Amino acid sequence: MLDGYLAKRGALRHTPAGVPAIDFTIAHDSTQTEAGRQCRVQCAVAAVALGEAATTVGALQPSQPLRVTGFLARRGKDDGRLMMRITGITVIADRRANENQE
Repeated sequence: MLDGYLAKRGALRHTPAGVPAIDFTIAHDSTQTEAGRQCRVQCAVAAVALGEAATTVGALQPSQPLRVTGFLARRGKDDGRLMMRITGITVIADRRANENQE
């Protein structure tokens, strides 16, 4: 699970099987506790959504707060970089809800 906001979004497309798909980037900014100390965490995570989740992402506005669930996988067979494959997405009404979430 990752809370953040929509930083960048590609165009909604369809797979050869006709399933909606979209690439996007989730920006995350929070404060976490590590070894008893506060640590600021900022990152951008590449993601891809398929099906209903892709349609949801396609309708979001830039900077829209969201919570995604999914798993990490390689971008491609010969590409060692990771991306998050989204299995669920929830729009968050208030960006402050993102604080202290992993």
